[in-house]
Amino acid sequence: MPRAVLVWGGWDGHQPQLTTQRFNAFLVAQGYTTSIHDSLDVYLDQSVIGAADLIVQCWTMGTITKEQFAGLRKAVEGGAGLAGWHGGLGDSFRSSVDYQFLIGGQWVAHPGGIIDYTVNISAWDDPITAGLADFSMKSEQYYMHVDPSNRVLATTTFNGAVHPWIAGATIPVVWKRRWAAGRVFYSSLGHVDADFSVPEARIIMERGLLWATRQEARP
Repeated sequence: MPRAVLVWGGWDGHQPQLTTQRFNAFLVAQGYTTSIHDSLDVYLDQSVIGAADLIVQCWTMGTITKEQFAGLRKAVEGGAGLAGWHGGLGDSFRSSVDYQFLIGGQWVAHPGGIIDYTVNISAWDDPITAGLADFSMKSEQYYMHVDPSNRVLATTTFNGAVHPWIAGATIPVVWKRRWAAGRVFYSSLGHVDADFSVPEARIIMERGLLWATRQEARP
């Protein structure tokens, strides 16, 4: 039975507890044993984090100590998957470049705030996005700095309405990557829990959680 550790906290505007509860329910329905934590100190406890098959983090902004990050990185290097959404994984610890290297990117802007935009599927052959068509969102369109080694699954293109000089810029929305023996999955969708009422946004996140899970433990 796969074991998942879910960690929530940071800025409350992203509804970290509510969205964590949503995906905890999904994982339980998939047969996972889960535990939920509201402190980054869980990353110091290898008896918990090192035994996890999947780590789900929703923690926007804040800070992570070197010791906490070392524990998280050790777990991922040992084969635990790491997954998350929006600012809860992609804008967690702005002062930690080591963390950003692990995740594969960092949020830098969302021009216009809540706007209508399109998500374009770019990897039709990947199991996470298979069968999905391009879809519309009304939320924050994340402009991100990203690692070129990511396997990008979906993108969005900025129209330049707020900043004309970024018109036509195409930025990854969904990616996956490897880190030593572990897998890392990220989606920039999910500003608030209601964003996951868009079926494609929810399906991508659910499939990403399953993909990131330690290979031999996957259901």
